Amino acid sequence: MRQTAQPGLLSPSSPVATSGGHPLGEGQPQCVHSSPAKLVTSVTSAAPGPFVVSLHIRNHWEAADQAAWDGEVETERLLPGKYAVQTRGPLPAPSPPPAMSSSRKDHLGASSSEPLPVIIVGNGPSGICLSYLLSGYTPYMKPDAVHPHPLLQRKLTEAPGVSILDQDLDYLSEGLEGRSQSPVALLFDALLRPDTDFGGNMKSVLTWKHRKEHAIPHVVLGRNLPGGAWHSIEGSMVTLSQGQWMGLPDLEVKDWMQKKRRGLRNSRATAGDIAHYYRDYVVKKGLGHNFVSGAVVTAVEWGTPDPSSCGAQDSSPLFQVSGFLTRNQAQQPFSLWARNVVLATGTFDSPARLGIPGEALPFIHHELSALEAATRVGAVTPASDPVLIIGAGLSAADAVLYARHYNIPVIHAFRRAVDDPGLVFNQLPKMLYPEYHKVHQMMREQSILSPSPYEGYRSLPRHQLLCFKEDCQAVFQDLEGVEKVFGVSLVLVLIGSHPDLSFLPGAGADFAVDPDQPLSAKRNPIDVDPFTYQSTRQEGLYAMGPLAGDNFVRFVQGGALAVASSLLRKETRKPP
Repeated sequence: MRQTAQPGLLSPSSPVATSGGHPLGEGQPQCVHSSPAKLVTSVTSAAPGPFVVSLHIRNHWEAADQAAWDGEVETERLLPGKYAVQTRGPLPAPSPPPAMSSSRKDHLGASSSEPLPVIIVGNGPSGICLSYLLSGYTPYMKPDAVHPHPLLQRKLTEAPGVSILDQDLDYLSEGLEGRSQSPVALLFDALLRPDTDFGGNMKSVLTWKHRKEHAIPHVVLGRNLPGGAWHSIEGSMVTLSQGQWMGLPDLEVKDWMQKKRRGLRNSRATAGDIAHYYRDYVVKKGLGHNFVSGAVVTAVEWGTPDPSSCGAQDSSPLFQVSGFLTRNQAQQPFSLWARNVVLATGTFDSPARLGIPGEALPFIHHELSALEAATRVGAVTPASDPVLIIGAGLSAADAVLYARHYNIPVIHAFRRAVDDPGLVFNQLPKMLYPEYHKVHQMMREQSILSPSPYEGYRSLPRHQLLCFKEDCQAVFQDLEGVEKVFGVSLVLVLIGSHPDLSFLPGAGADFAVDPDQPLSAKRNPIDVDPFTYQSTRQEGLYAMGPLAGDNFVRFVQGGALAVASSLLRKETRKPP
């Protein structure tokens, strides 16, 4: 999958189609033709406050998924005591909007509840792991464990009986190397999976103790069920990462799957299993009371509230997190105060666009689920004009595999050369990912202008898409400036995605490594301290997972360790 902390990058393993796509409506143009796929060529010279929700806050899991699931518990709850939620109208927006800098002293409105210590925005693997650590679950080195890394083993023996959260993460992680640029991510991964990069299956050297006195009250806000965007992925697709790397602390995926009488496929799990695992993890670890699903955050602002109205004991600046809860097709606004905010939203929120004429036409889509839905209702069939798939990453490969599974004709277009070393296919072991290397082989051998053994598939390497036309045509330009026009039934633009941080001033760009460039998980993530994951530009604002440059589930957990360690130190320093 795109196994990374964000979902994607999967390959179909069964003809199961999910119901989570966007079905093509009856009155919507289908752009489906019964005639054989055809190439229409025209050659021209081309130039280029309070929880504003009264009530018990329900983790609206039932609203999103009515089916019962193992371990389901009563999710109705009330924030305890001094953090109780009260009914209010929306708080007035500051004027002018705060720039979220510590120098701002804007009065953001009134509140009658004490600020929460922590609000986590995002309920995917990052948010779940952090909630586990903030709930008092504390990692210790097993007394009899010996880590295979001699330097790390020596350091761990220097502080026997001291939790990892209370140790110097900078010191412990020094000298570690691996597949992540984050030293704390490498540290936590080495403690959880000591020899996994060498093909071993050594058990974790950590043991976990529940220390309630170390728990920090917090709320996890998420649009979906716990597990985040994993619930949006076609369930039969298999993960890019090995199944054992998808697990969270103290509950291995393989052990969970054995109890469910499920199995890994070539060491990889299905997206459906992983989504269920994350939901189950929240229940089994007793974290459900921290999670509020169906919550959409619309603004995170920074300023100094009126202490008498918000319940704060001092006049320190606070974060105000505002948004709405969705339930029964209704929206209830909320507003919360917090001393710290953790961004854990991933990057799956906003698909990247081409920005060309015609991209808003109804037969253009930016998610694989559109193809699933069209296939399910018969809007595209083996007799249709080709489905056009744009992109050279694993999401595009997933779409090719899905279409091939149903014998749907495909035109696959991408800007790079097939032998470009930057293509992700060149970075995946063939033995572990044969299906992706098969797509790469097809891309190489199946040029649109040459015959090949792959019936129903044609590739367009090094082609630039110029525009889409209302009559279901796509206009390309090759390297020689020749325009080519293709009739298509449906278009999938799968060229990546961007985090949706529209609730932050400047959409979060002010907090990126390069504030003058758009925020990008791969190229320009949020600039954080590598050992606390706190923003270098805003005290109390943290970012983890893909937003901080950690793109695989096995490594996002190191960010949770760093954030939890930092927050625990803050709580320890607080005056009584």
